[in-house]
Amino acid sequence: MSRAINTVITGTGSYIPQNIISGNEFLNSTFFENGNLLEKENSEIIDKFSEITEIVERRYACPEQLSNHIGAKAAEKAIENAGIDKETLDYIIFCHNFGDIPLGSNRIDILPSLASKVKQQLGIQNPDCVAYDIIFGCPGWVQGAIQADYYIKSGDAKRVMVIGAETLSRIIDPHDRDSMIFSDGAGAVIFEAEESEEKRGILAHKTETHAVNHGNLLTMGKSSHPDETNGNLYLKMNGRKLYEFAVVQVPQVIKKAIDKAGLSVEDVNIVFVHQANGKMDTAIMKRLFKLYGKDTVPENLVPMTISWLGNSSVATVPTLLDLVLKGEVKGYKVKPGDVAVFASVGAGMHINAFIHRF
Repeated sequence: MSRAINTVITGTGSYIPQNIISGNEFLNSTFFENGNLLEKENSEIIDKFSEITEIVERRYACPEQLSNHIGAKAAEKAIENAGIDKETLDYIIFCHNFGDIPLGSNRIDILPSLASKVKQQLGIQNPDCVAYDIIFGCPGWVQGAIQADYYIKSGDAKRVMVIGAETLSRIIDPHDRDSMIFSDGAGAVIFEAEESEEKRGILAHKTETHAVNHGNLLTMGKSSHPDETNGNLYLKMNGRKLYEFAVVQVPQVIKKAIDKAGLSVEDVNIVFVHQANGKMDTAIMKRLFKLYGKDTVPENLVPMTISWLGNSSVATVPTLLDLVLKGEVKGYKVKPGDVAVFASVGAGMHINAFIHRF
């Protein structure tokens, strides 16, 4: 039997900021919609927000921390967890959307690339370790993993580290209630080449971009406060339309990836889905199983951290993976041979998924 090159996960790491931001932090906020001050009490707005999204808390980075700093912390943990020599990394792929944003600045810094900054912090001397960034919306880390698979399957690389990190707290509009969704965090994963007669690791993947009709669901825009004239741009989204788009389109992309792997949804043991909105993720999973003629989603299939970590964009999936593998998400674990789905959706609008057998 011929030996195949597999792309397998060998190490993970995450950095969860220590600053816990509860709903009470927004009690003194002034929220506007369409230029008008929202008349509801903030306590009511906050409670309704939590009911819709299932987010109760989120994490913000320390004032002195930038995205590259927290990304480097997650990277250090992943390298240690994999037990590898950092000099043997062929690629460092850093997935983000806004680069480094100093607290109180609202100006992004992506020169040099955050991947280069991480390589510098890690002290990696090897010039053949290529460091670059991906800007791909919230699905950035999943796309970085897909690129790692291409590199490894082609024979060009043996070890690739993919980092997802973001400090969204620096780019949100404090006068937009959607700002309560977003948070900061970082996750990193080591992918390695493995020669084996058994097919495992990344089995298949699928990516789509729906730009023509849906590219404006997540954009940068001016503050909701009608009197702000400083020219700052903030992260803005059309929440209702985004929800409708994701619930319909994401299950179809996941199914294409599962089918491409020659599997069925019944073969899936765990799903690591982008932590964007708790109720949206539940609806996505229900729709996925409907596509296979199933009426119910099995229990303990989809671990969730959205309630206490919020939405840290590219960091949600690798952070979730790391926490599950290290036994920090109650009721969830991964065994050798388990089949996992990794999936995300976000600005672009991009959707992607890959199937991995542990």
